[in-house]
Amino acid sequence: MLSQAEIDKVKAAVEGDDGIQAQAYSRDDGKSRRSRVSLWNHPGDDITGRLARMYRVAGTMEELMGGDEIYHYHSKLMMKDANTGGRHVWHQDYGYWYNNGCLYPNMASVFIPVDNCTRKNSCLQVLRGSHLLGRIDHRRIGEQLGADPERVEKAQKVLEHVYVEMKAGDMLFFHCNLLHTSDQNSSDLRRWVFIVAFNKRSNNPYKEHHHPQYTPMTKVLDSALMECDGQESLEGKWFMKLNDDISIRDKVH
Repeated sequence: MLSQAEIDKVKAAVEGDDGIQAQAYSRDDGKSRRSRVSLWNHPGDDITGRLARMYRVAGTMEELMGGDEIYHYHSKLMMKDANTGGRHVWHQDYGYWYNNGCLYPNMASVFIPVDNCTRKNSCLQVLRGSHLLGRIDHRRIGEQLGADPERVEKAQKVLEHVYVEMKAGDMLFFHCNLLHTSDQNSSDLRRWVFIVAFNKRSNNPYKEHHHPQYTPMTKVLDSALMECDGQESLEGKWFMKLNDDISIRDKVH
């Protein structure tokens, strides 16, 4: 979905010490490992913002979500560094977002590897078709919310467990109720991925929280990514810190 030149440009944008890296925080996985995250709520007009808003990403998502207007809910760079990266427990994204006042699971994400993702360096794992189970209760595990282990165990017996191995620049579009996880990264290879989450305008959250209410999003041509001059401005992106996440703080069951 992204050419080598495009993924090289994205890598350069997210690797600089003074930009998105400076906004990173880490989360405990409940087993003495941590993964780093940089999360921002508005796309902006830098390289990462253009990637999120390009028709290949936002336009495809809008089409998959039925053609209704969508907006940028947030983007994040998930960083599992070599030999240290923590696991992400089985969860549904709506297990978090439900607590933010989003009435309907009319939300979805685009998973874009910055590095090749294999079983060796903890690629994403999903239960195929698990979005049809509906929202599962979640409880706190370390600094994450995890889906009810009993439900996950039963689901694993009837649904296909898929290791989603991907190359840098591939894209996976998935529903907010899809059960997914990833292991600790004990390899010598880092595993960084860029994830963009979208919400429907009609599903505007009924309460203010740490992610944005409906905010109009202007999609850009696919060519806009390579046309970006590389002068990275993070103005208006609204970066988040760990303690801002009320979906973790307010809901622990």
